[in-house]
Formats: sequence, C-alpha cells, structure tokens
Amino acid sequence: MADIFTLTQEALAGSDLELIDVERAPLGLLRVTIDRPEGVRIEDCEQVSRQLSRVFEVENIDYKRLEVGSPGIDRPLKRVADFIRFANERIEVKLRAAVDNRKVFVGILRVSQDGDVQASNPLFSLELEEASGEGKSLNFSFDDVDRAKLDPILDFKGRKR
Repeated sequence: MADIFTLTQEALAGSDLELIDVERAPLGLLRVTIDRPEGVRIEDCEQVSRQLSRVFEVENIDYKRLEVGSPGIDRPLKRVADFIRFANERIEVKLRAAVDNRKVFVGILRVSQDGDVQASNPLFSLELEEASGEGKSLNFSFDDVDRAKLDPILDFKGRKR
C-alpha cells in the first residue's frame, strides 16, 4: 500500500493538489482522496482519475475501479502540516492514551506558541468544548494522536449561534 501511495504522490507532483489518502476497498475498489486549498472541483477529480489510470496501468497496479474524491468537510488530519494548516479550526482528536479516562476530545486546535512548529514533533493544544463552560485546554503532540479530523458545526436552519 505504501508503494501505491508513493506512486500516486509522484503522479500528482507539480500540481497544486495534495494527496490525502489511498485506500483499497472491497471488490477491487481503489479510493484516492485529494485536496487543495481552494477546495476540490469535479474537474480535478476527472483529471486525476485519467492520469492515475494511465500510471497504474503502466505500473501494473491491480484494481477493478478507481474512485477519486475530496476528503469532505470532516477531512482527516494525517500529518503535522495538516495540524498547522488547520490551526484555529474545530477538530475531533482521538489520543493513543487516555487523559482523565477519555481518549476523544473536541475543540479548537491551537499551535502552541512555545513549541517549535519546525520541530519533528511540535506541541498543540485543544481548547475544549465542555458542557460546564469551563475554558479547559488539552496539550498534546502529534505523536500522541491516534486519529484526528475536522469537525465543523453545520447549521442547516440558517440561524445564528
């Protein structure tokens, strides 16, 4: 799988598209997730699909169907650069080890001012959304994270919160 990820990353090099994930799904489906700062357009997915079809054919990658799409509004955060890019956004993070008997936390992601963002493992904090209204904060490093994703609040009623 790492080979397919690397191959896909090389195929997208030179474009403004960012490879988020490559996943093998049942029935021969190969799912490629891409992103870009302005958002992914259908034309981007079409272009990447055509390009990867050719590359995978030449490299003899076995799949029955290729699906190229955007990560959606709950985009996963997989690299340190993702955490830095989405600082000040609402996220959900699951830690590897429990803190106060919990592993999953939701809040506003902050990049620690005293941490060096250029370091291999910078420090982050999460301004927790607690029911009690207390302004608690959780400090963690990238290595502490099991998985994380954006967690925006969607309001389909059109009311201000």
